[in-house]
Amino acid sequence: MMQPETPICNTCGEQLGFNSDGTGVFVACHECNFPICKACLEYEINEGHTGCIQCGTPYDGSLTKVGVTEKESVALNTMADHLSNNQDAGLHARNMSTVSTVDSEMIDEGGNPIWKNRVESWKDKKNKKKKGGGKVAKEVQVPIDQQIEERQQSGEPNAMQPLSQIIPIPKSQITPYRIVIIIRLIILGLFFHYRITNPVESSYGLWLTSVICEIWFAISWVLDQFPKWYPINRITFTDELSARYEREGEPSELAAVDFFVSTVDPLKEPPLITANTVLSILAVDYPVDKVSCYVSDDGAAMLTFESLVETAEFARKWVPFCKTFSIEPRAPEFYFSQKIDYLKDKVQPSFVKERRAMKRDYEEYKVRVNALVAKAQKTPEEGWTMQDGTPWPGNNPRDHPGMIQVFLGHSGAHDIEGNELPRLVYVSREKRLGYQHHKKAGAENALVRVSAVLTNAPYILNLDCDHYVNNSKAVREAMCFMMDPQVGRDVCYIQFPQRFDGIDHSDRYANRNTVFFDVNMKGLDGIQGPVYVGTGCVFYRQALYGYGPQSLPTLPNPSSSSCCCCGPKKPKKDIEEFKRDSRRDDLNAAIFNLKEIESYDDYERSLLISQMSFEKTFGMSSVFIESTLMENGGLAESANPATMINEAIHVISCGYEEKTAWGKEIGWIYGSVTEDILTGFKMHCRGWRSIYCMPVRPAFKGSAPINLSDRLHQVLRWALGSVEIFLSRHCPLWYGWGGGRLKLLQRLAYINTIVYPFTSLPLVAYCTLPAICLLTGKFIIPTLSNLAAVWFLGLFLSIITTSVLEIRWSGVSIEELWRNEQFWVIGGVSAHLFAVFQGFLKMLAGVDTNFTVTAKAADDLEFGELYMIKWTTVLIPPTTLLVLNLVGVVAGFSDALNKGYEAWGPLFGKVFFAFWVILHLYPFLKGLMGRQNRTPTIVILWSVLLASVFSLVWVKIDPFVSKGDSSLTQGCIAIDC
Repeated sequence: MMQPETPICNTCGEQLGFNSDGTGVFVACHECNFPICKACLEYEINEGHTGCIQCGTPYDGSLTKVGVTEKESVALNTMADHLSNNQDAGLHARNMSTVSTVDSEMIDEGGNPIWKNRVESWKDKKNKKKKGGGKVAKEVQVPIDQQIEERQQSGEPNAMQPLSQIIPIPKSQITPYRIVIIIRLIILGLFFHYRITNPVESSYGLWLTSVICEIWFAISWVLDQFPKWYPINRITFTDELSARYEREGEPSELAAVDFFVSTVDPLKEPPLITANTVLSILAVDYPVDKVSCYVSDDGAAMLTFESLVETAEFARKWVPFCKTFSIEPRAPEFYFSQKIDYLKDKVQPSFVKERRAMKRDYEEYKVRVNALVAKAQKTPEEGWTMQDGTPWPGNNPRDHPGMIQVFLGHSGAHDIEGNELPRLVYVSREKRLGYQHHKKAGAENALVRVSAVLTNAPYILNLDCDHYVNNSKAVREAMCFMMDPQVGRDVCYIQFPQRFDGIDHSDRYANRNTVFFDVNMKGLDGIQGPVYVGTGCVFYRQALYGYGPQSLPTLPNPSSSSCCCCGPKKPKKDIEEFKRDSRRDDLNAAIFNLKEIESYDDYERSLLISQMSFEKTFGMSSVFIESTLMENGGLAESANPATMINEAIHVISCGYEEKTAWGKEIGWIYGSVTEDILTGFKMHCRGWRSIYCMPVRPAFKGSAPINLSDRLHQVLRWALGSVEIFLSRHCPLWYGWGGGRLKLLQRLAYINTIVYPFTSLPLVAYCTLPAICLLTGKFIIPTLSNLAAVWFLGLFLSIITTSVLEIRWSGVSIEELWRNEQFWVIGGVSAHLFAVFQGFLKMLAGVDTNFTVTAKAADDLEFGELYMIKWTTVLIPPTTLLVLNLVGVVAGFSDALNKGYEAWGPLFGKVFFAFWVILHLYPFLKGLMGRQNRTPTIVILWSVLLASVFSLVWVKIDPFVSKGDSSLTQGCIAIDC
């Protein structure tokens, strides 16, 4: 009988078992003792792998003679029976916990699926083809990772060099940082012990409110701080990538990449901005036959289509110019507007002449696009008409057919030098009334399917329409991770930081979000990877299809959980099923053998696909389903160029996703306006990890709203998405615990992303307390003893020290850290507060509330938009808090003047508290005032006059505290020495 301590197979998770003679535990490789069971070993040998997976040592001769026996066939059929009886339809992946059902009518008399027997016969047929030698019509393509392994074994120098390297934070920086975090945690515990055991009886309500708020702030700090425990940096070696995959005289072996650019309304998202993004993609430093750019026009605007026609024509001149002179960035608008010496490092004599000519061509191109924009300002009553006189199909943006137009590419126009250009594809998915289209997430999923049918690159890079490629080698940076066999096996996406143009130098409203991108994301990179932020991300296509990573994390053994008095607990059913269904190699051997499906004929391929019920997951398109089975991308042999466009139109029809797993388990996930967080979270729950790539030259740059109202509304949308996730089934508080694939610190980070809007409730209350204390003469802290003063001082010092050490290892500046702190308060008492109420109304009551913004014109000076005044309801709470605290300060000083010298001591604690709120809200106050030199003098005079009158009236009335009340000083702060 097998003992519980028997080692576990590294492949399937089952126990290894014993030798046939029962003398000991089964060992396949006596060189490294790599744990692999007999069943997995037999499968590896049948697949032609005669050496150890770990060390490469050939297996013993007696083991390599193992063939497919009758016993193995019965075992496989038994496993197939399990698949056919599984009722959890809709998930299909090779490495997922559940698989599709098999139609009951396809079971033979013996209880075995007919398609299973067909698969076995197909395998036998392929083995016979292999023995045919010279009769093989086509050479079998060897996967890239296998080629690298062979090169490493042969001793090639380039194959041995790493493509990337982790640079850990120096111990002299990270160790003190961690120590201070632990000390701060201990001080917090002592602080709360004092606060809870020393209530203020005279102002019990204020004291209780403050303690509740402080406890919530401490929880928020823990959720934010501890995911930064393992920060790391990474560097890439693009030269090694080229040496490995781009050999002279040979075709490039770099993986293909499909770029996604999404836009909706060209009047709000200017076509010229989208065009610059497209031009920067077409000019990237990457093989042209490996690049395809898909532009999603979710508004079906003829303006977007016509501007893309002009862009494709201008690209014929722009792309060769960029590559000839190696310019950066390769978005013409931003290249020509640079205030730098553009002749630096340029040695070609013709550069100046060519640059002047190109700038003239670009200005002419801009005029043509601007003319299209001016024409589109007023829509004709009969709708738009194309050049051939036919009506534009998208005249009704809510009810129109799907549209696809392919520009450039292999069969399209070449550049002016006769060279091939990357493919450019215009896509507008079908929309009909009565269907749910899921906004950006639905548009991205449509692009996934279209690109799979037309090009099927193994990697996808998605960008917002206002994020252009700032570093032409950005794709190569990502491929240093994705194409490294040692690193990229379990990587679902590479996230680049967001960088922005056009932000004021002081970054008044923390638009750069430097603390998040340079501190938090580095911390997550050391755990399971950064969160997906919606743009500037390179995806592994198979991860978007819901597949799990090639090497699944080891699952906890359910039998190990026991109680000292009750003995071992019975393992839970869901864990056992999860463990059983995660046998990746068994699934690959039985049905998901991707390496062999290309050898099947059309009938066999269609039969396999239909009987696997892939339609329930991917939809009714055999062409698309077949593309999902190709791990390394590329078009299938059965792809018919004549019908590809028709098939692409089919997969973007509005009813294609009905009764499928799109938006539920595969693709971009629906259910929140922040679909990016949800999509990345689902991938991490499956066991994938992500990587944070920060090249020296920023990979992508975008535009950010720099005026106060637009910034708050942007934050409002993000916070609303977090609230929607919190109220959904995908909430990180309870989703994904069963598999054990999401690391604890990674889960804390995701919990922080969905609970931070709720901090607005205690934050508003806490910012109101100073004004109440000043107006009522009470305070939230009793008389301090010497020990209590030490805890308060230690808490403030630990907060300051943590920030200083964080600045030290991350490289952010003090100003950036302070701006982030200020906007945390500004956004917390405004946008986050509205997001909480709007989220509950939307998710629980079905009421969708929108906050409209009325804008006034801005001037034409630099950063003129920064001073635009846009009044909206989001501005009311922070304005109220400012007025309350300013009035409280005036009232406090007036009261102290009225009472004499003894009242000044207790006043300082309250005033310090109020000034803490005012300083954090100062950028908001500055935004309300606009330019200082434009503030009307009459406003300043009236403000001073009203403040003076109010102070005098307050001193005279003194409504809250009687003159003979001596209890004031007992409720206020004082240090007992």
